[in-house]
Amino acid sequence: MNPIVIKVGGSEGIDLDALCADVASLVHDGVPLVLVHGGSAETNRVATQLGHAPQFVTSPSGFTSRLTDRKALEIFEMVYCGSINKGIVERLQMAGVNAVGLSGIDGRLWEGRRKKNIRVLEDGKIRVLRDSWTGTVDRVNVDLLNLLMGQGYLPVLTPPGISEDGEAINVDGDRAAARTASALGADTLMLLSNVPGLLKAFPDESSLLREVAYEDFDEAMEFAEGRMRIKMLGAKEALDGGVGRVVLGDARNGQPVRAAMDGVGTVLMGAAK
Repeated sequence: MNPIVIKVGGSEGIDLDALCADVASLVHDGVPLVLVHGGSAETNRVATQLGHAPQFVTSPSGFTSRLTDRKALEIFEMVYCGSINKGIVERLQMAGVNAVGLSGIDGRLWEGRRKKNIRVLEDGKIRVLRDSWTGTVDRVNVDLLNLLMGQGYLPVLTPPGISEDGEAINVDGDRAAARTASALGADTLMLLSNVPGLLKAFPDESSLLREVAYEDFDEAMEFAEGRMRIKMLGAKEALDGGVGRVVLGDARNGQPVRAAMDGVGTVLMGAAK
């Protein structure tokens, strides 16, 4: 059985206790999983407390991301790789799952290019910002993941990634999860957050789009706002990389992974073979 890759976001309202209990029950049932997580809300709080308030920028194509200088990256590592990652691993260990927490730096798990200069849109004009510590995941260390899973460990993965030159780089968690799902030959990628899926009239949760065919992806993308745009981009990259389906699901309560397995949320289907 090919693994299921689950990415859970780090926004307010996500129930990590429920998520980890659900993950543990599936692992005990023999379902192979890889868990990827974020930590944006806690990172924002910690950065503000440390006097380095978070800043966000928008690309010319309309995608919003964290402005990452070296200090922001260090705070990012402290929260994502530290408190969030180890908190999830602890929950899983208490549930009888032998989880191993790793960042994309470890073992060059997520390797790619550092984009030292980025183009952003400000007041209708394009600017170039220098000394950025961001990048993209171009390669996944599948051998390391298969080694861990083959020995009965559950990988719990988090940004940042690593550049070809060995530098830590802030990579998007949704797109990293998509790349991981493609590299592992996963049948399903789940992108779980604090909304029920793609909403046609955000924030009206009754406007949930329950299924999007591959050929309708561009039309559906027009409904995506904020972070959902990145999730949709990651979903498209996963489908193009051979993943059979992507489920945009709700991680706020209940059994979020089992619900997504049953298609609760927005199901995005790959192109017909």
